[in-house]
Amino acid sequence: MKFLLRSATLALSALAANAFAVRFSVTYPGSVMAGEFTGKVVVYLSTGRSEPRFGPNWFNPQPMFSKDFEKIGAEQAMVVDKSSVGFPATLDQLKPGEYTVQAVIDRNLGGREVGTSPGNIFSKPMRITIGASTGTIDIVCDQVAPDERFQDTDAIKAARHRSDLLSKFYGRSTIMRAAVILPESWTPTGTNTYPVIYSIPGFGGTFLSYSGRSDRGGTKRDGEEFIMVHLDPTVPTGHCVFADSANNGPWGAALVKEFIPFIEKTYRGFGKPEGRFVTGHSSGGWSSLWLQVSYPDFFGGTWSTSPDPVDFRDFQQIDLYQQGVNMFTDSAGKPRPLARRGDEPTIFYKQFSDMERPIRGEQLGSFEAVFSPKDKDGQPRKLWDRITGAVDNEVALAWRKYDIGHILRTNWKELGPKLKGKLHVYMGTQDTFYLEGAVELLEKDMKAIGSDAKVELFPGDHGTVMTRALRARIDKEMADAWRAKQTAPLP
Repeated sequence: MKFLLRSATLALSALAANAFAVRFSVTYPGSVMAGEFTGKVVVYLSTGRSEPRFGPNWFNPQPMFSKDFEKIGAEQAMVVDKSSVGFPATLDQLKPGEYTVQAVIDRNLGGREVGTSPGNIFSKPMRITIGASTGTIDIVCDQVAPDERFQDTDAIKAARHRSDLLSKFYGRSTIMRAAVILPESWTPTGTNTYPVIYSIPGFGGTFLSYSGRSDRGGTKRDGEEFIMVHLDPTVPTGHCVFADSANNGPWGAALVKEFIPFIEKTYRGFGKPEGRFVTGHSSGGWSSLWLQVSYPDFFGGTWSTSPDPVDFRDFQQIDLYQQGVNMFTDSAGKPRPLARRGDEPTIFYKQFSDMERPIRGEQLGSFEAVFSPKDKDGQPRKLWDRITGAVDNEVALAWRKYDIGHILRTNWKELGPKLKGKLHVYMGTQDTFYLEGAVELLEKDMKAIGSDAKVELFPGDHGTVMTRALRARIDKEMADAWRAKQTAPLP
Protein backbone atom coordinates (compact mmCIF):
# COMPACT_ATOMS: atom_id res chain seq x y z
CA MET A 1 0.00 0.00 0.00
CA LYS A 2 1.00 3.63 -0.48
CA PHE A 3 2.14 5.79 2.39
CA LEU A 4 -0.30 7.65 4.63
CA LEU A 5 -1.85 10.96 3.69
CA ARG A 6 -3.27 13.56 5.99
CA SER A 7 -6.94 14.08 6.57
CA ALA A 8 -9.27 14.86 3.72
CA THR A 9 -9.37 18.50 4.77
CA LEU A 10 -5.85 18.96 3.43
CA ALA A 11 -6.96 17.89 -0.03
CA LEU A 12 -10.12 19.96 0.05
CA SER A 13 -8.22 23.08 1.11
CA ALA A 14 -7.27 23.56 -2.56
CA LEU A 15 -10.88 24.37 -3.46
CA ALA A 16 -11.81 27.96 -4.13
CA ALA A 17 -14.90 29.77 -2.93
CA ASN A 18 -15.47 31.18 -6.41
CA ALA A 19 -14.88 29.32 -9.65
CA PHE A 20 -12.83 30.87 -12.44
CA ALA A 21 -11.56 29.91 -15.90
CA VAL A 22 -7.92 28.82 -16.05
CA ARG A 23 -6.57 26.31 -18.51
CA PHE A 24 -3.24 24.87 -19.59
CA SER A 25 -2.12 24.59 -23.22
CA VAL A 26 0.49 21.84 -23.47
CA THR A 27 2.72 21.30 -26.51
CA TYR A 28 5.88 19.36 -27.38
CA PRO A 29 8.54 20.03 -30.03
CA GLY A 30 9.26 17.53 -32.78
CA SER A 31 12.81 17.17 -31.44
CA VAL A 32 11.65 15.12 -28.44
CA MET A 33 9.17 12.80 -30.16
CA ALA A 34 8.65 11.83 -33.77
CA GLY A 35 5.14 11.21 -35.00
CA GLU A 36 1.84 11.80 -33.25
CA PHE A 37 0.96 11.36 -29.60
CA THR A 38 -2.03 9.46 -28.26
CA GLY A 39 -2.43 9.20 -24.54
CA LYS A 40 -2.79 11.15 -21.31
CA VAL A 41 -1.43 14.57 -20.41
CA VAL A 42 -1.12 15.28 -16.69
CA VAL A 43 -0.64 18.73 -15.20
CA TYR A 44 0.79 18.71 -11.67
CA LEU A 45 0.67 21.71 -9.34
CA SER A 46 2.36 22.30 -6.03
CA THR A 47 2.44 25.13 -3.53
CA GLY A 48 6.11 24.27 -2.98
CA ARG A 49 9.02 24.84 -5.33
CA SER A 50 10.17 21.28 -6.02
CA GLU A 51 9.17 19.42 -9.18
CA PRO A 52 5.53 18.38 -8.69
CA ARG A 53 5.83 15.59 -11.31
CA PHE A 54 7.48 13.49 -8.62
CA GLY A 55 4.12 13.33 -6.83
CA PRO A 56 1.62 12.56 -5.68
CA ASN A 57 2.83 12.99 -2.13
CA TRP A 58 0.21 11.26 0.01
CA PHE A 59 1.38 13.15 3.10
CA ASN A 60 0.57 16.49 1.46
CA PRO A 61 -1.67 15.94 -1.58
CA GLN A 62 -1.45 18.55 -4.30
CA PRO A 63 -3.74 19.32 -7.27
CA MET A 64 -3.51 17.19 -10.42
CA PHE A 65 -5.44 17.40 -13.68
CA SER A 66 -5.41 15.15 -16.73
CA LYS A 67 -7.00 14.64 -20.11
CA ASP A 68 -6.69 12.04 -22.89
CA PHE A 69 -5.78 13.03 -26.44
CA GLU A 70 -5.53 11.25 -29.80
CA LYS A 71 -3.13 11.76 -32.69
CA ILE A 72 -1.65 15.07 -31.61
CA GLY A 73 1.38 16.26 -33.57
CA ALA A 74 4.35 18.37 -32.54
CA GLU A 75 3.52 21.99 -31.67
CA GLN A 76 -0.22 21.21 -31.55
CA ALA A 77 -1.91 22.38 -28.36
CA MET A 78 -3.41 19.91 -25.91
CA VAL A 79 -5.71 21.88 -23.62
CA VAL A 80 -6.29 20.78 -20.03
CA ASP A 81 -9.24 22.73 -18.65
CA LYS A 82 -12.25 22.46 -16.35
CA SER A 83 -13.56 19.50 -18.37
CA SER A 84 -10.48 17.47 -17.41
CA VAL A 85 -10.31 14.89 -14.63
CA GLY A 86 -9.07 16.68 -11.55
CA PHE A 87 -8.07 16.28 -7.94
CA PRO A 88 -9.28 17.46 -5.49
CA ALA A 89 -11.90 18.92 -7.88
CA THR A 90 -12.14 20.38 -11.35
CA LEU A 91 -9.68 23.02 -12.50
CA ASP A 92 -12.17 25.88 -12.26
CA GLN A 93 -12.33 25.23 -8.50
CA LEU A 94 -8.58 25.61 -7.95
CA LYS A 95 -7.71 27.91 -5.06
CA PRO A 96 -6.05 31.16 -6.22
CA GLY A 97 -2.41 31.60 -5.28
CA GLU A 98 1.16 30.85 -6.30
CA TYR A 99 2.01 27.39 -7.62
CA THR A 100 4.77 25.45 -9.27
CA VAL A 101 3.34 23.78 -12.36
CA GLN A 102 4.69 20.96 -14.48
CA ALA A 103 3.11 18.97 -17.29
CA VAL A 104 3.88 15.40 -18.34
CA ILE A 105 3.00 13.75 -21.64
CA ASP A 106 2.49 10.12 -20.69
CA ARG A 107 3.73 7.81 -23.45
CA ASN A 108 3.18 4.84 -21.09
CA LEU A 109 6.18 2.84 -22.29
CA GLY A 110 6.49 0.59 -19.26
CA GLY A 111 7.20 2.64 -16.14
CA ARG A 112 4.74 2.94 -13.27
CA GLU A 113 4.84 6.59 -12.20
CA VAL A 114 3.67 9.04 -14.85
CA GLY A 115 6.13 11.73 -13.81
CA THR A 116 9.23 9.56 -14.05
CA SER A 117 8.39 6.76 -16.51
CA PRO A 118 11.26 6.37 -18.99
CA GLY A 119 10.45 8.03 -22.30
CA ASN A 120 7.76 10.32 -20.92
CA ILE A 121 8.05 13.96 -21.94
CA PHE A 122 7.82 16.67 -19.29
CA SER A 123 8.20 20.42 -18.88
CA LYS A 124 10.60 22.29 -16.71
CA PRO A 125 8.92 23.45 -13.48
CA MET A 126 7.42 26.91 -13.79
CA ARG A 127 6.26 29.24 -11.04
CA ILE A 128 2.85 30.78 -11.78
CA THR A 129 0.15 32.84 -10.12
CA ILE A 130 -3.45 31.64 -10.40
CA GLY A 131 -6.17 34.23 -9.98
CA ALA A 132 -9.62 35.17 -11.16
CA SER A 133 -8.21 36.86 -14.27
CA THR A 134 -5.92 34.00 -15.24
CA GLY A 135 -6.61 32.61 -18.70
CA THR A 136 -4.49 30.21 -20.73
CA ILE A 137 -1.07 29.16 -19.43
CA ASP A 138 1.28 27.79 -22.09
CA ILE A 139 3.50 24.86 -21.15
CA VAL A 140 6.15 23.29 -23.40
CA CYS A 141 7.21 19.72 -22.66
CA ASP A 142 10.77 19.44 -23.99
CA GLN A 143 12.45 17.14 -21.46
CA VAL A 144 12.58 13.32 -21.69
CA ALA A 145 12.57 11.12 -18.58
CA PRO A 146 15.66 8.87 -18.65
CA ASP A 147 15.81 5.16 -17.95
CA GLU A 148 17.76 4.82 -14.72
CA ARG A 149 20.73 2.49 -15.03
CA PHE A 150 21.69 -0.22 -12.54
CA GLN A 151 25.25 -0.15 -11.25
CA ASP A 152 26.64 -3.64 -10.67
CA THR A 153 29.07 -4.37 -7.83
CA ASP A 154 30.99 -7.49 -6.84
CA ALA A 155 28.18 -8.40 -4.44
CA ILE A 156 25.07 -7.37 -6.39
CA LYS A 157 24.28 -7.84 -10.08
CA ALA A 158 21.36 -6.81 -12.23
CA ALA A 159 19.59 -9.74 -13.91
CA ARG A 160 17.65 -8.88 -17.06
CA HIS A 161 15.85 -11.28 -19.33
CA ARG A 162 13.54 -10.73 -22.28
CA SER A 163 10.28 -12.57 -21.72
CA ASP A 164 8.75 -14.09 -24.83
CA LEU A 165 5.43 -14.51 -23.02
CA LEU A 166 5.21 -10.88 -21.90
CA SER A 167 6.61 -9.50 -25.14
CA LYS A 168 3.87 -11.28 -27.05
CA PHE A 169 1.23 -9.93 -24.65
CA TYR A 170 2.38 -6.30 -24.80
CA GLY A 171 3.37 -6.33 -28.45
CA ARG A 172 6.79 -4.93 -27.59
CA SER A 173 10.01 -6.31 -26.15
CA THR A 174 9.45 -6.70 -22.40
CA ILE A 175 12.32 -7.22 -19.98
CA MET A 176 12.02 -8.85 -16.56
CA ARG A 177 14.45 -7.44 -14.01
CA ALA A 178 15.90 -8.32 -10.63
CA ALA A 179 18.80 -7.52 -8.32
CA VAL A 180 20.83 -10.64 -7.49
CA ILE A 181 22.80 -10.57 -4.23
CA LEU A 182 25.52 -13.20 -4.20
CA PRO A 183 26.77 -14.92 -1.03
CA GLU A 184 30.32 -14.41 0.24
CA SER A 185 31.60 -17.76 -1.03
CA TRP A 186 30.18 -17.34 -4.55
CA THR A 187 32.80 -16.87 -7.29
CA PRO A 188 32.33 -16.56 -11.06
CA THR A 189 34.43 -19.67 -11.69
CA GLY A 190 32.97 -21.79 -8.90
CA THR A 191 30.94 -24.96 -9.43
CA ASN A 192 28.89 -25.18 -6.23
CA THR A 193 25.19 -24.35 -6.29
CA TYR A 194 23.10 -22.38 -3.79
CA PRO A 195 19.50 -22.29 -2.61
CA VAL A 196 17.72 -19.14 -3.76
CA ILE A 197 15.33 -16.79 -1.96
CA TYR A 198 13.10 -14.74 -4.26
CA SER A 199 11.96 -11.56 -2.54
CA ILE A 200 9.18 -9.29 -3.84
CA PRO A 201 9.00 -5.66 -2.67
CA GLY A 202 5.86 -3.86 -1.63
CA PHE A 203 4.00 -1.33 -3.74
CA GLY A 204 6.40 1.14 -5.36
CA GLY A 205 9.51 -0.96 -4.71
CA THR A 206 11.89 -1.76 -7.58
CA PHE A 207 15.14 -3.62 -8.11
CA LEU A 208 16.88 -0.24 -8.51
CA SER A 209 16.99 0.11 -4.72
CA TYR A 210 20.01 -2.20 -4.81
CA SER A 211 21.97 -0.37 -7.50
CA GLY A 212 25.56 0.37 -6.50
CA ARG A 213 25.30 -1.37 -3.15
CA SER A 214 27.92 -3.79 -1.87
CA ASP A 215 26.28 -5.30 1.23
CA ARG A 216 25.23 -8.94 1.05
CA GLY A 217 22.09 -8.63 3.19
CA GLY A 218 19.86 -11.70 3.21
CA THR A 219 22.46 -14.13 1.88
CA LYS A 220 23.40 -15.53 5.31
CA ARG A 221 20.51 -16.90 7.34
CA ASP A 222 21.09 -18.81 10.54
CA GLY A 223 24.47 -19.92 9.23
CA GLU A 224 23.27 -21.02 5.78
CA GLU A 225 24.22 -19.27 2.56
CA PHE A 226 21.58 -18.30 -0.02
CA ILE A 227 21.47 -16.37 -3.24
CA MET A 228 19.08 -13.46 -2.63
CA VAL A 229 17.02 -12.26 -5.61
CA HIS A 230 14.96 -9.07 -5.37
CA LEU A 231 12.39 -9.18 -8.16
CA ASP A 232 11.00 -6.06 -9.83
CA PRO A 233 7.16 -6.11 -9.96
CA THR A 234 6.77 -2.79 -11.80
CA VAL A 235 4.09 -2.55 -14.50
CA PRO A 236 2.37 0.51 -15.99
CA THR A 237 -0.72 -0.18 -13.90
CA GLY A 238 1.17 -0.52 -10.60
CA HIS A 239 2.36 -3.83 -9.10
CA CYS A 240 2.03 -7.03 -11.13
CA VAL A 241 2.05 -9.27 -7.97
CA PHE A 242 3.37 -11.97 -10.34
CA ALA A 243 -0.10 -13.21 -11.12
CA ASP A 244 -1.31 -13.97 -14.63
CA SER A 245 -3.74 -11.20 -15.46
CA ALA A 246 -6.04 -10.22 -18.31
CA ASN A 247 -4.74 -6.66 -18.08
CA ASN A 248 -1.07 -7.06 -17.12
CA GLY A 249 -0.26 -10.30 -18.89
CA PRO A 250 1.22 -13.64 -17.75
CA TRP A 251 3.66 -12.42 -15.12
CA GLY A 252 3.41 -15.57 -13.02
CA ALA A 253 4.03 -17.91 -15.93
CA ALA A 254 6.85 -15.72 -17.23
CA LEU A 255 8.51 -15.80 -13.81
CA VAL A 256 8.48 -19.56 -13.29
CA LYS A 257 8.96 -20.62 -16.92
CA GLU A 258 11.44 -18.03 -18.12
CA PHE A 259 13.02 -15.72 -15.56
CA ILE A 260 13.75 -18.04 -12.65
CA PRO A 261 15.33 -20.72 -14.88
CA PHE A 262 17.49 -17.98 -16.42
CA ILE A 263 18.59 -16.66 -13.01
CA GLU A 264 19.38 -20.08 -11.60
CA LYS A 265 21.36 -21.10 -14.67
CA THR A 266 23.29 -17.81 -14.74
CA TYR A 267 24.14 -17.67 -11.04
CA ARG A 268 24.21 -21.38 -10.16
CA GLY A 269 21.04 -21.70 -8.18
CA PHE A 270 20.21 -25.13 -6.78
CA GLY A 271 17.58 -25.46 -9.48
CA LYS A 272 15.05 -27.61 -7.65
CA PRO A 273 11.94 -26.77 -5.56
CA GLU A 274 13.60 -27.76 -2.30
CA GLY A 275 16.16 -24.99 -2.83
CA ARG A 276 13.75 -22.32 -4.03
CA PHE A 277 11.94 -20.07 -1.54
CA VAL A 278 9.78 -16.96 -1.92
CA THR A 279 9.08 -14.08 0.44
CA GLY A 280 7.75 -10.54 0.45
CA HIS A 281 6.09 -7.81 2.47
CA SER A 282 2.79 -5.98 1.85
CA SER A 283 1.98 -6.30 -1.88
CA GLY A 284 5.07 -8.48 -2.01
CA GLY A 285 3.62 -10.54 0.84
CA TRP A 286 0.49 -11.19 -1.21
CA SER A 287 2.64 -11.99 -4.24
CA SER A 288 4.79 -14.52 -2.41
CA LEU A 289 1.78 -16.34 -0.98
CA TRP A 290 0.07 -16.31 -4.37
CA LEU A 291 3.12 -17.81 -6.08
CA GLN A 292 3.42 -20.61 -3.53
CA VAL A 293 -0.27 -21.48 -3.78
CA SER A 294 -0.36 -21.17 -7.58
CA TYR A 295 2.86 -23.14 -8.13
CA PRO A 296 2.95 -25.50 -5.12
CA ASP A 297 5.42 -27.89 -6.74
CA PHE A 298 7.79 -25.17 -7.92
CA PHE A 299 8.62 -23.39 -4.64
CA GLY A 300 9.81 -24.96 -1.41
CA GLY A 301 8.19 -22.49 0.97
CA THR A 302 6.83 -18.98 1.37
CA TRP A 303 7.23 -16.39 4.12
CA SER A 304 4.57 -13.76 3.59
CA THR A 305 4.48 -10.73 5.90
CA SER A 306 1.74 -8.07 6.16
CA PRO A 307 0.18 -9.25 2.88
CA ASP A 308 -2.46 -7.32 0.95
CA PRO A 309 -5.95 -8.85 1.35
CA VAL A 310 -5.65 -12.65 1.24
CA ASP A 311 -9.41 -13.14 1.61
CA PHE A 312 -11.88 -10.91 -0.22
CA ARG A 313 -14.52 -11.40 2.48
CA ASP A 314 -12.39 -8.87 4.35
CA PHE A 315 -10.86 -6.58 1.76
CA GLN A 316 -9.60 -3.97 4.21
CA GLN A 317 -12.83 -4.38 6.21
CA ILE A 318 -15.09 -4.77 3.16
CA ASP A 319 -16.85 -8.01 2.21
CA LEU A 320 -16.66 -7.66 -1.55
CA TYR A 321 -19.16 -10.47 -2.09
CA GLN A 322 -21.91 -8.79 -0.06
CA GLN A 323 -24.75 -7.46 -2.20
CA GLY A 324 -25.09 -3.68 -2.10
CA VAL A 325 -21.74 -3.06 -0.41
CA ASN A 326 -20.11 0.34 -0.93
CA MET A 327 -16.38 1.12 -1.04
CA PHE A 328 -16.78 4.68 0.26
CA THR A 329 -19.24 4.23 3.12
CA ASP A 330 -20.07 1.50 5.61
CA SER A 331 -23.51 0.12 6.44
CA ALA A 332 -24.17 3.10 8.72
CA GLY A 333 -23.28 5.56 5.96
CA LYS A 334 -20.02 6.62 7.59
CA PRO A 335 -16.87 7.16 5.49
CA ARG A 336 -14.74 4.04 5.24
CA PRO A 337 -11.16 4.42 6.45
CA LEU A 338 -8.39 2.88 4.36
CA ALA A 339 -5.49 3.46 6.72
CA ARG A 340 -4.79 4.55 10.27
CA ARG A 341 -2.15 5.63 12.74
CA GLY A 342 -2.88 3.72 15.88
CA ASP A 343 -6.63 4.01 16.29
CA GLU A 344 -6.98 7.22 14.26
CA PRO A 345 -8.08 6.90 10.60
CA THR A 346 -5.79 8.88 8.28
CA ILE A 347 -6.87 7.81 4.79
CA PHE A 348 -10.43 7.30 3.58
CA TYR A 349 -11.41 5.27 0.54
CA LYS A 350 -13.15 8.06 -1.34
CA GLN A 351 -10.30 10.56 -1.04
CA PHE A 352 -7.76 7.93 -2.00
CA SER A 353 -9.88 6.81 -4.96
CA ASP A 354 -10.30 10.44 -6.05
CA MET A 355 -6.55 11.03 -5.92
CA GLU A 356 -5.89 8.16 -8.31
CA ARG A 357 -8.33 9.30 -10.99
CA PRO A 358 -6.09 11.77 -12.87
CA ILE A 359 -3.13 9.38 -13.07
CA ARG A 360 -2.31 5.68 -13.37
CA GLY A 361 -0.13 3.14 -11.61
CA GLU A 362 -1.46 3.67 -8.08
CA GLN A 363 -2.59 1.18 -5.44
CA LEU A 364 -6.36 0.80 -5.82
CA GLY A 365 -6.17 0.84 -9.59
CA SER A 366 -3.38 -1.71 -9.38
CA PHE A 367 -5.74 -4.15 -7.65
CA GLU A 368 -8.24 -3.76 -10.49
CA ALA A 369 -5.56 -4.25 -13.12
CA VAL A 370 -4.62 -7.61 -11.60
CA PHE A 371 -7.98 -8.96 -10.48
CA SER A 372 -10.51 -7.57 -12.99
CA PRO A 373 -11.35 -8.87 -16.46
CA LYS A 374 -10.95 -6.47 -19.37
CA ASP A 375 -13.79 -4.11 -20.11
CA LYS A 376 -15.09 -3.32 -23.60
CA ASP A 377 -12.76 -0.32 -23.82
CA GLY A 378 -9.73 -2.50 -23.13
CA GLN A 379 -9.31 -1.17 -19.59
CA PRO A 380 -9.79 -3.18 -16.36
CA ARG A 381 -13.43 -3.43 -15.36
CA LYS A 382 -14.17 -1.10 -12.46
CA LEU A 383 -14.91 -2.82 -9.17
CA TRP A 384 -16.54 0.31 -7.76
CA ASP A 385 -18.24 3.38 -9.18
CA ARG A 386 -15.76 6.26 -8.88
CA ILE A 387 -18.52 8.73 -8.00
CA THR A 388 -20.84 6.75 -5.73
CA GLY A 389 -18.54 4.01 -4.44
CA ALA A 390 -21.07 1.25 -5.26
CA VAL A 391 -19.40 -2.13 -5.79
CA ASP A 392 -20.23 -4.06 -8.96
CA ASN A 393 -21.06 -7.53 -7.64
CA GLU A 394 -20.40 -9.16 -11.00
CA VAL A 395 -16.85 -7.81 -11.01
CA ALA A 396 -16.39 -8.81 -7.37
CA LEU A 397 -17.30 -12.40 -8.21
CA ALA A 398 -14.82 -12.32 -11.09
CA TRP A 399 -12.14 -11.38 -8.55
CA ARG A 400 -12.74 -14.67 -6.73
CA LYS A 401 -10.19 -16.46 -8.93
CA TYR A 402 -7.54 -14.41 -7.07
CA ASP A 403 -9.02 -14.87 -3.59
CA ILE A 404 -6.28 -16.91 -1.91
CA GLY A 405 -8.45 -17.93 1.05
CA HIS A 406 -11.18 -19.14 -1.28
CA ILE A 407 -8.68 -21.07 -3.41
CA LEU A 408 -7.19 -22.83 -0.40
CA ARG A 409 -10.58 -23.71 1.11
CA THR A 410 -12.06 -25.10 -2.08
CA ASN A 411 -8.96 -26.90 -3.38
CA TRP A 412 -7.38 -28.15 -0.17
CA LYS A 413 -7.75 -31.84 -1.00
CA GLU A 414 -5.42 -31.33 -3.98
CA LEU A 415 -3.25 -28.54 -2.58
CA GLY A 416 -2.83 -29.75 0.98
CA PRO A 417 -0.22 -32.46 0.37
CA LYS A 418 1.75 -30.18 -1.95
CA LEU A 419 1.81 -27.29 0.54
CA LYS A 420 2.72 -29.27 3.62
CA GLY A 421 5.25 -27.28 5.66
CA LYS A 422 5.43 -24.51 3.08
CA LEU A 423 3.02 -21.78 4.23
CA HIS A 424 4.11 -19.05 6.66
CA VAL A 425 2.00 -15.88 6.97
CA TYR A 426 2.74 -13.24 9.60
CA MET A 427 0.70 -10.10 10.29
CA GLY A 428 0.40 -7.28 12.83
CA THR A 429 -2.72 -7.20 15.00
CA GLN A 430 -3.24 -3.50 14.21
CA ASP A 431 -2.18 -3.29 10.60
CA THR A 432 -1.92 0.25 9.22
CA PHE A 433 -4.12 -0.68 6.26
CA TYR A 434 -6.65 -2.87 8.10
CA LEU A 435 -5.21 -6.04 6.55
CA GLU A 436 -5.29 -8.19 9.69
CA GLY A 437 -8.95 -9.19 9.25
CA ALA A 438 -8.25 -11.21 6.11
CA VAL A 439 -5.33 -12.99 7.78
CA GLU A 440 -7.52 -13.81 10.77
CA LEU A 441 -9.96 -15.50 8.38
CA LEU A 442 -7.09 -17.40 6.79
CA GLU A 443 -5.81 -18.52 10.19
CA LYS A 444 -9.27 -19.79 11.14
CA ASP A 445 -9.76 -21.62 7.83
CA MET A 446 -6.33 -23.27 7.89
CA LYS A 447 -7.00 -24.65 11.37
CA ALA A 448 -10.45 -25.87 10.32
CA ILE A 449 -9.11 -27.89 7.38
CA GLY A 450 -6.23 -29.34 9.39
CA SER A 451 -3.40 -27.48 7.64
CA ASP A 452 0.03 -27.18 9.22
CA ALA A 453 0.32 -23.64 7.81
CA LYS A 454 1.85 -21.13 10.21
CA VAL A 455 -0.56 -18.19 10.12
CA GLU A 456 0.11 -15.94 13.08
CA LEU A 457 -0.59 -12.40 14.23
CA PHE A 458 1.76 -10.38 16.43
CA PRO A 459 1.50 -6.96 18.10
CA GLY A 460 2.34 -4.18 15.65
CA ASP A 461 1.22 -2.32 12.58
CA HIS A 462 2.13 -2.76 8.89
CA GLY A 463 5.81 -2.10 9.50
CA THR A 464 6.52 -2.46 13.21
CA VAL A 465 5.36 -6.08 13.17
CA MET A 466 8.72 -6.83 11.55
CA THR A 467 10.68 -6.90 14.78
CA ARG A 468 14.24 -8.17 15.07
CA ALA A 469 12.87 -11.29 16.74
CA LEU A 470 10.46 -12.05 13.90
CA ARG A 471 13.16 -11.45 11.29
CA ALA A 472 15.48 -13.85 13.15
CA ARG A 473 12.69 -16.41 13.36
CA ILE A 474 12.04 -16.21 9.62
CA ASP A 475 15.78 -16.56 8.92
CA LYS A 476 15.90 -19.71 11.01
CA GLU A 477 12.77 -21.16 9.45
CA MET A 478 14.20 -20.65 5.96
CA ALA A 479 17.53 -22.17 6.94
CA ASP A 480 15.79 -25.10 8.64
CA ALA A 481 13.68 -25.72 5.54
CA TRP A 482 16.83 -25.89 3.42
CA ARG A 483 18.68 -28.08 5.94
CA ALA A 484 15.72 -30.45 6.19
CA LYS A 485 15.81 -31.01 2.44
CA GLN A 486 19.53 -31.80 2.55
CA THR A 487 19.12 -34.45 5.24
CA ALA A 488 15.88 -35.99 3.97
CA PRO A 489 16.23 -39.64 2.86
CA LEU A 490 16.11 -40.30 -0.84
CA PRO A 491 12.72 -41.52 -2.14
